[in-house]
Amino acid sequence: MSTETTASVSTHILDTSVGRPARGVAVQLSARPGRTAHWQTLGGSATDADGRCEDLPALPEGTTHVRLHFDVEPYFERKPGPHLADGRAEARQDAPAHRDGGTGAFFPEVAITFAVVPGEHYHVPLLLNPFGYSVYRGS
Repeated sequence: MSTETTASVSTHILDTSVGRPARGVAVQLSARPGRTAHWQTLGGSATDADGRCEDLPALPEGTTHVRLHFDVEPYFERKPGPHLADGRAEARQDAPAHRDGGTGAFFPEVAITFAVVPGEHYHVPLLLNPFGYSVYRGS
């Protein structure tokens, strides 16, 4: 909950390659009280079945910059391929092969940094697919 002296942050992830929320993605929240200050890791969470992080830590008073770090590679490594009409998972043929034999994403992590002002709420959704991503300030 925001107050006059702090901002608040929420996020969710939509996997646009399947049109569904991305479940189980680790998200870390960091903040700093100025452009040249050091980052302070505040804590983290993982996305739920709706792709949301409902329990991100509160921002300290004086925060001016926030960073959300999304660890997306493990999500793509365990993500099943598209589903066939009968509900069976189809083998993923679009995923890049890694040296260790696993599959992953072109961008293994996504770090989003943005400025905040006291008293405002910032909802920052991540639209994700194996070869790209997009973010925006939501409501």
